[in-house]
Amino acid sequence: MTSTEDVVPAHIDVSKASVARVYDAFLNGKDNYEIDREVLRRIQEVAPEATQLGWDNREFLIRASRFIAAQTGITQYLDCGSGLPTAENTHQIVQRIRPDARVVYVDNDPVVLAHGRALLEENEQTHLIGADIFDPRAVLDNEVVRQQLDFTEPIALYQCGTMHHYTGDRYAEIMRTYIEALPPGSYVALSHFLDPETSEHSALARRMEDIFLHSPMGSGAFRTEAEIMTMLDGLELVEPGLVRCADWWPDGPRVTPMSPVQYCIAGAVGRKG
Repeated sequence: MTSTEDVVPAHIDVSKASVARVYDAFLNGKDNYEIDREVLRRIQEVAPEATQLGWDNREFLIRASRFIAAQTGITQYLDCGSGLPTAENTHQIVQRIRPDARVVYVDNDPVVLAHGRALLEENEQTHLIGADIFDPRAVLDNEVVRQQLDFTEPIALYQCGTMHHYTGDRYAEIMRTYIEALPPGSYVALSHFLDPETSEHSALARRMEDIFLHSPMGSGAFRTEAEIMTMLDGLELVEPGLVRCADWWPDGPRVTPMSPVQYCIAGAVGRKG
């Protein structure tokens, strides 16, 4: 990780933790600052294995990407809240399977935009725009999005680890606007912090939520299965439906018990008919 002595570029605000940089800290990345690592430390005080939230989210995105690219024929991807570059980014996964795939990433974090634009110079079929993913019209009407994606053909929309950072009450409406804009045959991948509503894990979810909301990041809502399902309205969910991220088509049999935090993040992939 970066040290507290690192020089912070003038355009980076480190008075508030960044969602993208906090995720980077959860994934043991190097593009984060002390303010971001403070969020991770606070969560680890109540959930020592909290970094597994980040890994389960990332691995869900990887598996969902492989499924969509290999099984659906889709070659257009709109990835909202792309985050900082990792070893396996959406465009690398899907273009390995479908070299003609086009990917548009959306983020509004200046660190993401700086790192991402440098990374994306590697090919002409991958683009990154700066926009607020919680303002779907701004994303959908963006000039680059409209140039690169054909809205008369199926599109894969990603909201992986994003909507729980919208803490208002319009989360279903935001997703509805995105889904209504997608052509038939499109797919949506969504992962979200979960309150499993069980005596064993619900209290942990609410403790983590309280820490996220009152941390320097200020967001991280753990919603119930019913609340998350409202964001998938109008979609036919791919089996096994909305489940814990670790349980969505894992790469192999489970040989170790799941940690408590793994019960607190869920994912689903749905098809628009």
